[in-house]
Amino acid sequence: MKISILYLVIIQCLLLVACQSPNSGVADESNKPNVVLIFADDLSYSAIGALGNDVIKTPNLDRLASQGTSFTHAYNMGGWNGAICVASRAMIMSGRTIWRAEEIAQRWRSNDQAAYDKTWARLMAGAGYNTYMTGKWHIAAHADTLFGRAQNIKPGMPRDEWGKMGFSKVYREQVLTGKKTVEEIMPIGYARPIDQNDNSWMPTDSTNGGFWAGGQHWSEVVRDDAIDFINDASAEEDPFFMYLAFNAPHDPRQAPQKYIDMYEVEDMPLPENWLTEYPYKDQIGCGVTLRDEALAPFPRSPYAIRKHIQEYYAIITHLDEQIGLIIKGLEDANELDNTYIIFTADHGLSVGKHGLIGKQNMYDHSMRVPLFVKGPTVAEGETNNNNVYLQDVMATALEVADIPKPSYVEFNSLLPQINNPKLSGNYSEIYGCYTDTQRMIKKDNYKLIVYPKARKLRLFDLEKDPAEMNDLAEEMGEQTKVNDLFASLQSLQLSMGDTLILNRESFVE
Repeated sequence: MKISILYLVIIQCLLLVACQSPNSGVADESNKPNVVLIFADDLSYSAIGALGNDVIKTPNLDRLASQGTSFTHAYNMGGWNGAICVASRAMIMSGRTIWRAEEIAQRWRSNDQAAYDKTWARLMAGAGYNTYMTGKWHIAAHADTLFGRAQNIKPGMPRDEWGKMGFSKVYREQVLTGKKTVEEIMPIGYARPIDQNDNSWMPTDSTNGGFWAGGQHWSEVVRDDAIDFINDASAEEDPFFMYLAFNAPHDPRQAPQKYIDMYEVEDMPLPENWLTEYPYKDQIGCGVTLRDEALAPFPRSPYAIRKHIQEYYAIITHLDEQIGLIIKGLEDANELDNTYIIFTADHGLSVGKHGLIGKQNMYDHSMRVPLFVKGPTVAEGETNNNNVYLQDVMATALEVADIPKPSYVEFNSLLPQINNPKLSGNYSEIYGCYTDTQRMIKKDNYKLIVYPKARKLRLFDLEKDPAEMNDLAEEMGEQTKVNDLFASLQSLQLSMGDTLILNRESFVE
């Protein structure tokens, strides 16, 4: 009798082993959740209704925010050149902070396969995910070799007349020598609008290039691509990872007329921190030869800024509609309940704030982005005010997929904070940089901005002054704070591999 029982136990154990997956200890891949990253371009945190903007219409993004956790203080670190999106996207795909991501980007350019294998896309594929991307790419690695399927891959901005003419060279040779004015050498689409009668560039004219492909808006191309893949992938057993990178709302902001008509120029409120010109623009790399800043006239006029805001809001509303259709596509394919949706942007945008138009600066409007996470285990309607980096979404996706975070990934998963909102954030300090002209640290609700070439410091109390309008750097009572933040910034530089040398004495007049 005892022997018979023993035999039965042995047989049951053998049957149990035989029924298990050959990958012992690994969860069934078909049960893993899907991960969908929806990535906007040039979208500031302040340009979404759910985040406090009562003018813009973003019903689908508002709904997404209400269905999950919204991280209100998500930052990009900046950029090593004027194309801030290049650094942001290199960081998100490599998992490295900015200066080490630049080194990885150089390895991608040389087709270093070891560097390719350590990317977000390859890590997801290695865990059994069906990987996909469409839309804007703009980093050195080849998307069609990183992802299992990639289509309609779009680089950065098209090489318009600004790039073709070598604007900086023309500016030096023509304007600085007095032969022509800045206005005379500006290509179509720049330094506009001069006034209400300036029709030199129209956002609905598809011949201007930008976001149009065969007459279809680029945001609609990404939408159609995404829904097609969802329908295909839902028939497969493997979970999927989607990297959906919209060009919107990057300029040229060509929304269809229907969306432009939703916003009257005269109804667009000027930012409370708007200026006609930023006082240090030339010393920080944000002068007339930077293409983003040259999109509007110098000095800025109220009408020009309102017109830029109108076009910005219009293309965001159009983007919002496409995102809503993608989410509906997930629902129609019965995949929504098993999908983590992450929405964020590569960086923000000024659109007139502080007299700036672009994103090549250290103010929150340009460094801070929306970040929403919705998923099966994410509580609805939560708001998290901790400091995070937008690139934390990579580590978050790895944890969702049950992939151990590699040691080289420097960013951190957001899931612990999502699961326990009372946890403190991953970062007590936020670091920012732009070329060798700007550095920034945010700590204890203060922000110190450093302009090495202008020999200028700017200090803001973000709790009392969220619009960053009241510079405290020269006030006698704030010098201890300035010194402490400066020292902390130098320590951050070391940890980031930042080789720019900053001396506190250089900023004492």
